[in-house]
Amino acid sequence: MTKDTSPQEDRKWALPFFTIWTGQALSMLGSQLGQFALVWWITETTGSATVLATATLVAVLPNVVLGPVAGALVDRWNRRRCMIVADTFIALVSLGLAVLFWRNALQVWHIYVVMIARALGGIFHHPAMQASTSLMAPKSQLPRIAGMNQTLFGALNIVAPPLGALFLSWMPLHMIMGIDVLTAVLAIAPLLFVAIPQPERAPQAAPGAGPVAILIGDVKAGFKYIWSWPGLLAVCVLAMFLNFFVSPAMEMMPLLVTNHFAGAALQLGWLNSAWGIGLLTGGVALTAWGGGRRRIVAGLLGIIGLGVGVLVVGFTPATFFPLAVGGLFFGGAMNALCNGSFNALVQQVVAPEVQGRVFTVIGSLCAAMMPLSMAITGPLADAIGVRPLYWIGGLAQIILGIAGFLIPAIMDLENNHQVASVALRPAPVAVEVSAE
Repeated sequence: MTKDTSPQEDRKWALPFFTIWTGQALSMLGSQLGQFALVWWITETTGSATVLATATLVAVLPNVVLGPVAGALVDRWNRRRCMIVADTFIALVSLGLAVLFWRNALQVWHIYVVMIARALGGIFHHPAMQASTSLMAPKSQLPRIAGMNQTLFGALNIVAPPLGALFLSWMPLHMIMGIDVLTAVLAIAPLLFVAIPQPERAPQAAPGAGPVAILIGDVKAGFKYIWSWPGLLAVCVLAMFLNFFVSPAMEMMPLLVTNHFAGAALQLGWLNSAWGIGLLTGGVALTAWGGGRRRIVAGLLGIIGLGVGVLVVGFTPATFFPLAVGGLFFGGAMNALCNGSFNALVQQVVAPEVQGRVFTVIGSLCAAMMPLSMAITGPLADAIGVRPLYWIGGLAQIILGIAGFLIPAIMDLENNHQVASVALRPAPVAVEVSAE
């Protein structure tokens, strides 16, 4: 096996990393514009909430069902090539969609297929990029990079919708999808020339094992890695509960605007913008601050702060709408602190050779909470109204954040990563998968 390079000792890490990061950021902007075009087409063509909900569901399902398998493959494959193939696949899907728009041949079922295909590319690309970050950048810089990522997400939430609307007034839909293809090319280009360090490959589960047995063994190893590490398992469960409680409140925001605030699209736009600006602000703050010496503390404080923001929105009187805008701004900033800190923490403590599996397992379990929570809270909101969802969600997040401080396994997570990394590796076997 090849020996891992040490990014901490490489003072020239920034140029190659940010060359790739910039390309990926441009690709995300193109994807957001393409997504806006798809949603607008569905809305204009069908006017159906059911179609919109179904499109959202089919985009989530690949992550729920295939995420752990994709993570196992990412940990086996060359991560740079994995990102190239994933980005190329997504670009070809967008190109095919542009052709359908151009020929005026698009149908609703095409949208479902496209959503699934783009999600399939994403479940390989995102863990490969996250796992590569910890190999390219010093650990001391991971919180700042996570903060930059949260800043990027916030900026895209602010810029992409109005920019997409502006482009729709200037050009046909197929040209907007062409922008998505072009930005994907800009993301692929740096990957063709910039090297990404590879972690040591884990040995096969048994001598002479076939590809399917190796894959199954890798998936099991990913779950076992999380299950055998109490602190990481507790964080995973915490993230699942947070997603379960916060998703319904965010998805029901249009109903809160119309039923409680007696507002319309303008008020919904203000709330969405406040959330995006909060993400941007929190991301900038985390980038400058670095998350402090205890990243777990910053993450738990972010959870509590997010709960406070959600509660403020839920308790805002109908006549005091600006308070809800402020609550979502604060919640967005705390969400950036929470997500950025926990992402950096996982990149710091989890062994590089298993990060793909860990990120996809956590992502799959959290994504599975969305349809489950919506199935429960949809009828509940019809029965008791939307505002109680914000009360329940905000209070639950505050309780979970405080509980995290009382769980030793979570508070000691940063101190136990070396022992847990060793626990991943099975006993030596005769056959190994050679590193490229």
